[in-house]
Amino acid sequence: MRKSTYFKLATNILIHSKIRSWLTIIGIVIGVGSVVTIMALSDSMEADMEERLADLDLTLITVTPGYTQAMSGFRGGGGGGFGSSSTSSSDAELTDKDIMAIKLVENIDYIYGQISGSGLEVYFMGETADLSVTGVDPQVWQYTVTYEVESGRLLEATDNNVVVIGYRIANEMYDQEIGLNRLLAIEGRSYRVVGILAEGESDSAIIMPIDSAVDIIDDAEPDVFDSIIVKADSVDNVETVVDDIEEKLKISRHVMNDDDRDFSVSNSLSMAESFSEMMSSFTIFLGAIAGVSLVVGSVGIANTMFTSVLERTKEIGTMKAIGAKNSDILMIFLFNSALVGFVGGVLGILLSLVLTSFFPYLGLPMVRSSTGLAVAPDLMLLGIGIAMFIGVLSGIIPAYNASKMKPVDALRYE
Repeated sequence: MRKSTYFKLATNILIHSKIRSWLTIIGIVIGVGSVVTIMALSDSMEADMEERLADLDLTLITVTPGYTQAMSGFRGGGGGGFGSSSTSSSDAELTDKDIMAIKLVENIDYIYGQISGSGLEVYFMGETADLSVTGVDPQVWQYTVTYEVESGRLLEATDNNVVVIGYRIANEMYDQEIGLNRLLAIEGRSYRVVGILAEGESDSAIIMPIDSAVDIIDDAEPDVFDSIIVKADSVDNVETVVDDIEEKLKISRHVMNDDDRDFSVSNSLSMAESFSEMMSSFTIFLGAIAGVSLVVGSVGIANTMFTSVLERTKEIGTMKAIGAKNSDILMIFLFNSALVGFVGGVLGILLSLVLTSFFPYLGLPMVRSSTGLAVAPDLMLLGIGIAMFIGVLSGIIPAYNASKMKPVDALRYE
């Protein structure tokens, strides 16, 4: 027989077993739709992560006061891991002495301490808002950040009593927009705006020289920092620098073991890698759940094919009696099962397109990337291919059984 004949007969079988076939197809639709949607979501999450990492300086390392065994477990070091009790010191602090110790580490480009305070009163043109302020070393800060500036500039070494503010503060926080060289009163002291960050670049930030920040932040002291920022000379050296910083600080702070440790060292690279691993595990988990529906759908196809063979036993006998070969019968039923998979796959792709169209309206962070959430053409082809493969795989045994029927037995079947 010709392939067109196989297809015609397979289509005829599908059409004349409407309810049973379509119930089977629904299982494939749900399975393919779920798997393709999850894969599209995974692609979007990956694109979003790459977009964020492109703007993230992976050479930055942050030292903070306090330490817990849970932090050690998260970084993959020894200790109690998640859920371990805290061993951080309540009076731990970072000082100039720690910066001097870290400066002994090789492969470092920049280092500085910073402080921050929240709930500070910021007055502008008759309006007041409680905002957060960050104090940094203006000599090196601009070399450790990747901020884009909408107008003005970043802090410079000679700056004093000036601030750089985020887009939201400049354009949305107050009734009147804050422009360059306008004055803000922070805790009763005046500061001139020399830069406004681009939208999306720390929109609610107020950044000023650390000496100025010490004057307005409660409990702030000169040469005492909330964190120390270190910039390694390359991504390849980040882990080595982290290890060296830990060793230097243990020596300078007289830390003999983790029970006495009162500082933590984290870096953007490790956090990015951890996030990537968690995202991959999450995607695999969801994909496995969606794959269950494909397994159920394959069982449905096999059941439908077995039933179809039984219903058409006499027809099989008639075709064999007039000269149909075993291979012809086999191909007819394989075409039928592949057709069921194909129809289920196409409808599953349509279901996935509908589902993914609603995701951006849910406000999920992972679908806010510039690429958006869409089903790529290769995913569509993959979904249809999986459905047809499952259809053929599920129909092999019923089709083989049909091809091996003896004409006489098939014609006598009641």
